[in-house]
Amino acid sequence: MRLSIPCKITYSAEDECWYVESTPGLYAGLMTYGDSLEHAKEMAAEALTGLLETLMDEGREIEVPTLPKGKHWYAIEPAPSVAFALWLRRRRKESGLTLSEVADRLGVKYQVYQKLENPETANPTLKTLKRLEKVFGEELVAV
Repeated sequence: MRLSIPCKITYSAEDECWYVESTPGLYAGLMTYGDSLEHAKEMAAEALTGLLETLMDEGREIEVPTLPKGKHWYAIEPAPSVAFALWLRRRRKESGLTLSEVADRLGVKYQVYQKLENPETANPTLKTLKRLEKVFGEELVAV
């Protein structure tokens, strides 16, 4: 269940820093920079996390592009709470289920499940993750 967004990271000798930009479309506004390649990746993850949180708050459909072939493309992962909430929302919709239907299958109240799809409140227990595995037929935690 790893979620990553492709970002192009290139070095500018003129500016002596690394610039980050994402794929066109939904992520086109994602731009940042860093003093080193590792720093640029960290900054990209932070910017990506903020962008995804905003898009999810707005109820926007979020497409996850594939990593393009070629130099300078890196798979950047957002914060785990955002990645989990986005994955959960996408899996529910792919399964054709409503929030209420998943809540019923998990044996929790609608509001409890709704918090799992919110990156600001998503913090599932191992017990909940195991129940989600049964609902979606997908392994989330290998213990």
